[in-house]
Amino acid sequence: MTPTVILYVILSILAFDFFLERILDVLNLRNWTPELPIVLEGIYDQEKYKKSQDYQRAKYKLSFLSSTISFIGSFLMIVLGGFAWVDELARQFTDHPILIALLFFGVIMLASSIVGMPFTYYSTFVIEEKYGFNRTTIKTFILDRIKGGILGIIIGGGLLALLIWIYLQTTDNFWWMAWSVLAGFMIFMTMFYSSVIVPFFNKQTPLEDGELKSAIEEFANKADFKLDNVFVMDGSKRSSKGNAYFSGLGAKKRIVLFDTLINELTTEEIVAVLAHEIGHYQKKHTLSGIALSLMQTGLMFYIFSIFIGNPALSEALGSEVHGFHLGLIAFGILYSPISTILGLIMNVWSRHNEYQADEFADVNYNGKALGDALIKLSISSLSNLTPHKAYVFFYYSHPTLLQRLKAINYKKES
Repeated sequence: MTPTVILYVILSILAFDFFLERILDVLNLRNWTPELPIVLEGIYDQEKYKKSQDYQRAKYKLSFLSSTISFIGSFLMIVLGGFAWVDELARQFTDHPILIALLFFGVIMLASSIVGMPFTYYSTFVIEEKYGFNRTTIKTFILDRIKGGILGIIIGGGLLALLIWIYLQTTDNFWWMAWSVLAGFMIFMTMFYSSVIVPFFNKQTPLEDGELKSAIEEFANKADFKLDNVFVMDGSKRSSKGNAYFSGLGAKKRIVLFDTLINELTTEEIVAVLAHEIGHYQKKHTLSGIALSLMQTGLMFYIFSIFIGNPALSEALGSEVHGFHLGLIAFGILYSPISTILGLIMNVWSRHNEYQADEFADVNYNGKALGDALIKLSISSLSNLTPHKAYVFFYYSHPTLLQRLKAINYKKES
């Protein structure tokens, strides 16, 4: 394809993605009703139902404005040669391809962060504050941005530099060598994310001996699940929303409970949530998920290796000098339809796995307690309980609350 054709394809993909997202948003909004649906009776009251809609609507308006500005900015950067201009700017300081790429993405990411900062601030200190979720202080907000930026420079910049170095050393073997590096990094992060990255942002302390720890250990032993590490994280320093997650593999796996979750749920409900997570491990969902992610990454690098040497990618963005970084930008947009299709397949697979994990918790522990926990978490976070089916298909990695309750035959006590 000629640079002009590639340019038109890139712009078409950007426009299609933007308008598809807006259509899905509108469908989702129109799926709401002013009166509490019959299926939600006994779960939400009318006042809470209206508040959840107001909250979701406020988030949608901010998201619409943010995504519109992002779309217009990206569109103009391509049409007016903005990426080529940043490339020329970077080349004024160095002629080393790795340093050029690092400077290029440094400028792009800095500009993106500056543009996005007001929206992040408004979301945290206006919307989340208004609906009683925000616990973040200005100091924490600023430190999070700084820490995130530093980690992005070290990790993202380091990986990018290594991938470009591999590309410069070889062409035929680039895709599998780059894939091997990224695969190793993905596995490392799966195993050590909670112990290496999380401490930069949150404190994690071992769960104290008591009723909760005993109940968790008792079920883990019953489910033949070796568990030595249960931690409590100070999630309340940022939000009142509760959460819990598993991380790691083998001997490095650990359970992390937000302190807000412990305060919100009963012991039985917390164990039910963890039984769901243990179900994922026992059903091999974690390992299969890692394997599928690695396969997708390998496919992406293989296709990328075919196109990255084509100077037409850089020319489509307005540059007369071909660069790895410009090719990466163009390829990222061109590859997005494939990424979207793979993402849809992964979402279907993920929702299937969630049903299986719920069933595991229902059969091996207490489905009623799991249902109670899911309801409490949905209500307290003002979740949208009636999303449009198309919206669920495109975006949801989990079934909706009502779908999950129906699958485990949940019945709320009167």
